[in-house]
Amino acid sequence: MLHAERKPNAGYEAAPRSVVILGATGSIGKSTADIIADSNGALRVAAVAGGRDPTGLARVARDLGAEFAALADESGYAELKQALAGTGIKAAAGRAAVIEAALHPAEIVMAAIVGTAGVEPTFAALAAGRSVALANKECLVCAGSAFVRQAAALGTRLLPVDSEHNAVFQALGGADPETVEKIVLTASGGPFRTWTAQAIAKASPEQALQHPNWSMGPKVTIDSAGLMNKGLELIEAHHLFGMEAERLEVLVHPQSIVHGLVAFRDGAVSAGLAAPDMRVPIAHCLFYPQRPKTMARRFDLAEIGQLNFERPDSARFPALRLARDCLKHGHGLPTVLNAANEVAVEAFLGRRISFGDIARLAERCCDVAVREGLSREPQSVEDALAVDHMGRERAHALLAELAASGMLTIH
Repeated sequence: MLHAERKPNAGYEAAPRSVVILGATGSIGKSTADIIADSNGALRVAAVAGGRDPTGLARVARDLGAEFAALADESGYAELKQALAGTGIKAAAGRAAVIEAALHPAEIVMAAIVGTAGVEPTFAALAAGRSVALANKECLVCAGSAFVRQAAALGTRLLPVDSEHNAVFQALGGADPETVEKIVLTASGGPFRTWTAQAIAKASPEQALQHPNWSMGPKVTIDSAGLMNKGLELIEAHHLFGMEAERLEVLVHPQSIVHGLVAFRDGAVSAGLAAPDMRVPIAHCLFYPQRPKTMARRFDLAEIGQLNFERPDSARFPALRLARDCLKHGHGLPTVLNAANEVAVEAFLGRRISFGDIARLAERCCDVAVREGLSREPQSVEDALAVDHMGRERAHALLAELAASGMLTIH
């Protein structure tokens, strides 16, 4: 138990709240560890899971006093076990081990595994009745209907960790969805906010990874640079808040202070504001519905002085338009989009395609899925993963085809 002998601060529950961290070695996992370490014993870690970093996972498990540590990569098991020798922390590796971590007895699961690898363990935790702090976009983008149905059937909490959705969740304040005119998610605009379309298309991985406000993993950072991240968040918002595409909007807000807005039918607008620090929404989810004091960053509006907003340019950032089209089409197209985008981002980071090719490849893959009748509606997590697999196969095939024909514009 983490600091079990220390007295909790005023405002915390008397008994520690147990937490499982899926994706403990990533950026969200590290911020979650910060909040837990600062909780004076109000939060304790039951289990942690990571991907391919046995040394990093062992360090997190030791620092947080976890009972169980699971590594997705089976080849790292021996190193993980050796690093935890003598600690009393049980080590395991492989797909089943990560699911075991997700099912470890706990009150809340931080779901922060990047990509579709996080879908199965997160759903397992939700189906077991755990509250889930959701930081994995793919769960709702790929299998949103299944997740929402499961949460409703069990009465379990699906708490949004993404700063934008968390801000909207707070701004809604439990209001009747019928009173909401629209929901607005904000985007910083990323490193290419003022760049021309030609310059964006030729951007290098190093340039795309230079996010002005947020420190995130490479996949999410690349998505953010092209506003694909915001498009996927629109799909998330559709499932989280039950809003159709016509009532979901995006505004570019370079300061990243206003994260989300809710416009009500009476003309009132509520907004969620916070410093660009993921520890703010993480703490909100981990302690919900309490609000204890945390070490998350503060901001001063008078010092900031001015907040700017502008409409996104779909001509320069076609990924946002593509994601909205996929949301309107529905069925399994968002699942195909996510799969194709993951393949494209990996290819870009590997310098096999240009930045401009990311959205082009994803759109071509979606067109193929519609034309071939492959974008069926996933009825379950297993079905969603099958559609995802199909989308990846088509994306890899298209990538090879375009490369062979010389249609890729590598710079």
